[in-house]
This record gives sequence, C-alpha cells and structure tokens, in this order.
Amino acid sequence: MPPAMIVLVLLVAKLRGLCGALGWRVLVLLAALLPGPEACAQPSQPFQLARPRARRAVLKFDMHRNLIIVAARLNGLGPYHFLLDTGVATSLITNPALADSLHLTLGEELRVVGAGGEDTPLRAYRTNALRVELPGVVAPSMSWLILSDDALNLSGYAGTRIDGILGSEFFRSLTVAIWPQRGQLVCHAPDRYRPPRRWASLPLLLAQGKPYLEAGVEQLPAATEATPAAAPLPLRLLLDTGAGHALSLETTADRRLHLPAAHLRADLGRGLSGTITGYLGRVGAVRLGRYRLGQVLTSFPDSGQVHQRLRQQDAQRQGNLGYEALKRFNLVIDYPHQRLLLRPNGQYRQPFEHDMSGLDLLAAGPGLRHCLITGVAAGSPAAAAGILPDDELLAINALPAAVLSLSEIARLLRAQDGQRLHLVLRRADGELLAVSLQLRRQI
Repeated sequence: MPPAMIVLVLLVAKLRGLCGALGWRVLVLLAALLPGPEACAQPSQPFQLARPRARRAVLKFDMHRNLIIVAARLNGLGPYHFLLDTGVATSLITNPALADSLHLTLGEELRVVGAGGEDTPLRAYRTNALRVELPGVVAPSMSWLILSDDALNLSGYAGTRIDGILGSEFFRSLTVAIWPQRGQLVCHAPDRYRPPRRWASLPLLLAQGKPYLEAGVEQLPAATEATPAAAPLPLRLLLDTGAGHALSLETTADRRLHLPAAHLRADLGRGLSGTITGYLGRVGAVRLGRYRLGQVLTSFPDSGQVHQRLRQQDAQRQGNLGYEALKRFNLVIDYPHQRLLLRPNGQYRQPFEHDMSGLDLLAAGPGLRHCLITGVAAGSPAAAAGILPDDELLAINALPAAVLSLSEIARLLRAQDGQRLHLVLRRADGELLAVSLQLRRQI
C-alpha cells in the first residue's frame, strides 16, 4: 500500500506538568486506513507472563519528570528504555538507531502529519515482529512503529535515555497494578486476578486501544464574583499515564466548560504543526468515585484544530487525566475487565503546584548531564533575574546541576512561594553569571 494511503497523525504537545516544568503529552491517532493488530498478524494480547503457571510478575520502574520508564530487551538485546503510556494506541520506537542495531526490516511507510493536517519530513515504518522481554513478562512476536527521526526528544525532556513508548499492547494483555511510591508494577494474569477489597472501582471504556473514564469535575467560577459551588460536571477523560500534568480540559469540546477567573496565559508546548497555546488554571475538585482531589491545576488548550481532530478520533472526550493526579493513588489498570481500581497513597493530600520560576529545561550533551534553559516565561521571576534562553544551568543553591536529575531541579523550582534561589549560569558565549531569583506562585 503506498504511503499516501495511510496517514499517521502524531501530535506531540509538551504540556506544562505539575512537576515544575514541561510534562510530555504524546498522543498517536491512527486514521481508519491504518491496519489494526489483526491486519498486521499481531496477537490482540501480545504480552504474557513468562512462566506459564505464574499468577503475577513484579517489575521495577523509574520515574523521571512524571514519566514511568521501564526497561525491556528487544530480540535479546538491550536493555532499552520505554515510556509506559496508556494514551498511545500503538507502541513506538522513537530512537531510529535501534533499526540498525536490531537489524530490523522496515515494512510499510506511513506519512506523518501535524495536528492541523500539515505534512512533515517525519516518516514512520512498521517493523517486523520483535520479541519483547521485561522481567517476568514477554511478548514473543510484536510489531512496532519506528519513527525516522527522534523528533520527540523524550530523552532530553526526561534527562535519561528513552528509546520509545510502550502503549496499549501491554495493558490489554495484562492486569497492571501501579504502586507509585514503591516504583513498582505488578503484572497479573487477567484470568486469575482477584481485586483487592475496599478499593474504589471505576468503569473503563476502551476505544481504539485507549481507556476512558468518567470523572466529576467541580469548576471554579468564571467571574470574580462569588457564586455558589457548581455541582460536579460528569466528563469523559482519557486515562493517560504518559501525561505529566494532572488534568487537561478542552473547553471547545463541551459548552458547559469554561476558564476559571484566575488563569495564566501560557504556551503549553509544541506540536508538529506549531505551538500549542492555552491557559493554566485550576478546577475546584476532581471526583474519582468516592475520592476527591481538590484545587487541581489544569491545562486549558485553545487550539481548535487539535480539538477537532481529537474529538473525531478520541471517543468524544472532554480532556485527559494525567499522572500528576494518578500518582496520588495505588491503582490497578484492568483493561481485560474494563475497570480502574484506586486506593489513596501517601501522596494523596499533596497540593498541586506549578513551576514558580518561569524556566523551561532540557537535558543535553554527553550522558544528558548538561541542563539547558530552553524558555523563559515573560513576567516570571526568571525573566526578572535576567535569565535568557540558551543559558546553561551550572549550579543551584551551591549544588552542581550535573549531579541533580531534572526531576530534582524541577522540585527545587516549585519548592515554596517566596523562596530565594541562587543560580550559576553559563551564557552561550561562555560568560559565567550568578543570579538570584525569588520563586513566586503564579496560579
């Protein structure tokens, strides 16, 4: 089939996460002509427990800037590192160097377009069947998509190597429990799984390989006048472990949705067709079954083209629920039984905070040990301190940036309203600069 007949729509938006910097949102939308798992001779449940009689397998994961990263071997080589993402319908290899090292035979070519329909130089190819192995879990023969270029630069965002995205194939094969504070995944054989008692159970709707749930969202008033608290608005949200933010709502998707009176204009990120703009604000609460998360920091994208395409292909959703909210629970994502099980953990009552500096950061250089400033928000403490894009952060409060992870730096940049930080920077021309900035809660 010629590539023009199959369109892969890849929307990459770096939404501002609540970890204090940008949180990735990678969403793959497949047009109707894209072959499904059956057409590609791929099992509908490619993963299984490695030991035939096992009931479960326990895996460790790393957390980097609100992304769940797991290690896996492909065709016996590796380990390679993948973002675990319920928001992606088809698993992706984003590091094109793997095609050579794994001696992959590239199949059909897919044309990649941006959210607005613009063609891009990026291409995607379906791989030949790969054997995928995680501790205690194996997919004997699984087809992936591989990108022609590492356009996402997930490694630079996370500050650690990421070779791709492991999506719905993993979740539809297993019942997956996520224990955020333990850094642990427990993968259960679905036909032998028994749910824990006294956990909240929410139904999941599965559509085009992605999970949706209904949540009650209590909006804050749109005007500054005091008004009675509105009843929770039932909304369909994408359950999205690959989104670093807590909540994103699309006001154009439902006329009942509105911006809160207190909001902040922001560039939420970039897609393949340009900047994703919108606002940051809060909702009064998000209700998940019997649990209530209060004052949830929320992104409000305003790109109509993005919303139209999402509504056409994304089960008429009104937004997505990201990992900044989900990590406050121990959770069981159970595609086979179409349910989400929740129980609060030690992070449940932590407040939702946004970055208080105005800095956007990216890791670069050998070993990803250089911390580059890629953006400075207008009117922010960083702008007032004279920090510029392309400056390199060398130290923060006398701690060398090279010994800190990007997650640790992000935590320092949202530590406390009014706190003063002392930074050492290197300008693009090599000049060293010491600056002091005072953190300020903006939303």
